[in-house]
Amino acid sequence: MFTEENGKIWLATGSERIYLEPKMANRHGLIAGATGTGKTVTLKVIAESFSEMGVPVFIADIKGDVSGMCLPGAENKHIRRSIDTMGIENFNYTSYPVRFFDVYAKLGHPVRTTISDMGPELLARLLDLNEIQSGVLRIVFRIADDNGLLLLDLKDLRAMLQFVADNANEYKIRYGNVSAQSIGAIQRALLTLEDEGGNIFFGEPALDIADWFDWGPDGRGVMNILECAELFQHPLLYATFLLWMLTELYELLPEAGDLDKPKIAFFFDEAHLLFNDAPKALLEKVEQVVRLIRSKGVSVWFITQNPMDIPESVLAQIGNRVQHALRAYTPNEQKAIRAAARSFRVNEAFDTETVLQELATGEALVSVLDEKGIPGIVQRANILPPKSSMNAVEPAVIGTVLATSPLQGKYTATLDRESAYEILTSKAEQAAREAEELARQKEEEKERLLAEKQKLAEEKARAAEEKRLAAEQRAKEKAQRSSSSLRSTTNTMMGKVASSAMNTIGREVGRQLVRGLFGTLKK
Repeated sequence: MFTEENGKIWLATGSERIYLEPKMANRHGLIAGATGTGKTVTLKVIAESFSEMGVPVFIADIKGDVSGMCLPGAENKHIRRSIDTMGIENFNYTSYPVRFFDVYAKLGHPVRTTISDMGPELLARLLDLNEIQSGVLRIVFRIADDNGLLLLDLKDLRAMLQFVADNANEYKIRYGNVSAQSIGAIQRALLTLEDEGGNIFFGEPALDIADWFDWGPDGRGVMNILECAELFQHPLLYATFLLWMLTELYELLPEAGDLDKPKIAFFFDEAHLLFNDAPKALLEKVEQVVRLIRSKGVSVWFITQNPMDIPESVLAQIGNRVQHALRAYTPNEQKAIRAAARSFRVNEAFDTETVLQELATGEALVSVLDEKGIPGIVQRANILPPKSSMNAVEPAVIGTVLATSPLQGKYTATLDRESAYEILTSKAEQAAREAEELARQKEEEKERLLAEKQKLAEEKARAAEEKRLAAEQRAKEKAQRSSSSLRSTTNTMMGKVASSAMNTIGREVGRQLVRGLFGTLKK
């Protein structure tokens, strides 16, 4: 609990009080232990202390019990016993300034990000892509960036994937091979993501992480609580989303060096999900962010059941540890206990490995960094009680908090500005219109050529017909001339024959007459 006397966070009490140095809080922390051992209480006590110091807080609320921080706590025998045995003075139950967020926009302000902001690395993990498919996705992002195409939501990414697939040969030499099989696999993965709520999560207005940096009227840091009961049903989406937020914090904040207290405290519940099945390249980036974000004034706390859930490279960055009880029913659990015990500086007063299995609810082994950054000797101690309510609040209470939030209305209405989908669709429609116009022109040209060809054929046929008719006419005329000549010749010949015949007949008649006149006067 934060105390004004020494400016430190009074966290627990064992043989003596244990304080967390605020300027060492950005060396990060681990809260571990089996289910029901008191991890949530520890989280709330540390978060409340940060808030009282004026440090804004982000908490992923999986079980819903963190939501009670908007209401004051209530007396019970367990809290009263802690107050009396630890000698806590002036303990007052109180509420804290809280803002609720919810990816599904049911119990908090809507939380969205864009495809471009998420980036290909986290998105590839979210889609559970293999190495080749991840490489294709990186190519798609690069082409989109090089062409100034914003990828805001899933339809933008689908349109971009289709565009790259349709023009794969054009981009092959510059960006690398893009196979239809990989594009198809990514498209199928997007369908699965959409079924898990990706169509709600990706879009605008995107969450502005700067909105987390706010304070109540009394100067206490705001508790930004992400409702995760439904989101947690999709572990990969949950883990990727939290990694994205951590990355956004890293990109947003400038270098600050060593501060007297953190700028913000970030709590990852069920932290093992961040690292499950994560590819090596992503783990390396997470380690890098965790290591470097310290210098930007961010205190990161991982909450998990078993410290072995956290990769060694990340555990090495954690200076403050609160280890609740662990169970040892299996060989793997026994191995985990030995590993957890070895992570602490030895306390000669007890056997760490044995105590880890004996701790009662609310008890923990605690080791924090001193003012010089040196890990303290592990102490067996009782965690202080929280001041806010331990119970989950009703949706009506959350509704009241949302109604009075200064962020009310900022993220409610979705936006759909011009991005890759609209631009590529417009280009496709323009191309379709141009293709249609070109096809129409070709058809018209074809019809024109056909008409000209037909006209030419008709003219040729007509000329042939005219030629034929002319030939026929000439033949007819020739025939007529031949016939006329024949008749004339015939007539001439006939005339000559007739004339000759008549002459002959005349001569015969004349001779007959003569003979009749001179020879046969008898007749």
